[in-house]
Amino acid sequence: MKRIVAAAALVLGLAWATAGLAQEKASAGKRAASPAANTPKIQIAILLDTSNSMDGLINQARAQIWEIVNQMARTRLEGREPRLEVALFQYGNDSLPAKEGFIQLVVPFTDDLDLVSDKLFALTTNGGSEYCGMVIQKALQRLQWSRAEQDLKMIVIAGNEPFTQGPVDPFKVCSEAIKRDITVTTIHCGPQQVGQQTGWAQGARLADGSFMNIDQNAQVAIATPFDKKLAQLGVELNKTYVFYGSRQEQLAREKLQLAQDSNAARLGAAVAANRAAAKASRLYNNAAFDLVDAVEQERVNLDKLSEEQLPPELKKLSPKQRKAYIQKMAKRRKELQRQIRQLDQKRRRYIAQKRKELAEQGKNTFQDAVLQAIRQQAARKNYMVPQQ
Repeated sequence: MKRIVAAAALVLGLAWATAGLAQEKASAGKRAASPAANTPKIQIAILLDTSNSMDGLINQARAQIWEIVNQMARTRLEGREPRLEVALFQYGNDSLPAKEGFIQLVVPFTDDLDLVSDKLFALTTNGGSEYCGMVIQKALQRLQWSRAEQDLKMIVIAGNEPFTQGPVDPFKVCSEAIKRDITVTTIHCGPQQVGQQTGWAQGARLADGSFMNIDQNAQVAIATPFDKKLAQLGVELNKTYVFYGSRQEQLAREKLQLAQDSNAARLGAAVAANRAAAKASRLYNNAAFDLVDAVEQERVNLDKLSEEQLPPELKKLSPKQRKAYIQKMAKRRKELQRQIRQLDQKRRRYIAQKRKELAEQGKNTFQDAVLQAIRQQAARKNYMVPQQ
């Protein structure tokens, strides 16, 4: 039966402008630097119902993606720091082809967190039909899932309509997922009893995932006295980035970073503070675009970069001066990151009690559901995830 559901906006051309960087850098002195074989990985595929009634869910995902990143940045597996990859699907969208089940892969697995944020803010709401089974199936088929036993692989699906809608049996695909060591966590946007009655809880059980009901319209972030200063430090952090590639790519990447600062700020000072903390974490890695990260990780030989790949501030310098400039920016960035982390620790202590009170009132949000699922499922593989 036809219902009003969500449509998604087309992704900004900005993201496409940066998509070819990896190939172009290969001819610009970039070293083949793949992560160490024993580096663990956390893969999270987020599947969002974007129907008209899901505006609150989308806003929570936009606002809380940075806090989820912050928690992942402090996660460890036997002392090792895992990489994080995020993918995003939307489902329930009349603007998309019916033959695709009104489903779109918005972004495949990536560690480019600004790009994920950009895609989230591009989502809008309209109409369609929500097929949970089909979107889970597409996530299993279309994403490049790790085969390493140590890696944590999760699908997180959120919505408010019956889990069983559509031509694909969701319980069958959930069972198939766990056979591949991929858990499925289900988030029902509504009363817990309704979620249990309409298949959301059963889907999670079949895939060794977690089930939680959330209030999609609950407060998305808790304001603290530290937010303004953290946001200011986040702005200062931007000044340490030295983007490389063609001039068009440099400008596009700078614009993307600033746009996500602006997007976070529009949702409030607390969200901007969360983003600043995420930018100071190890997971905010821009080595494919930023010379400070790239040189530190030995992914780029600065002496071998062509003039065309250099930003204007480096073109006028000698090779020796260029290295000194990058070192100066790296030192400044580390100092800002240190200040942000110290201030963020105070902020976390401040909000811990308030978050506990909200949970006791049953006002769980998207972030609470995702982090609870990560903690429960990560524990099975000996990952250590912080509580706060």
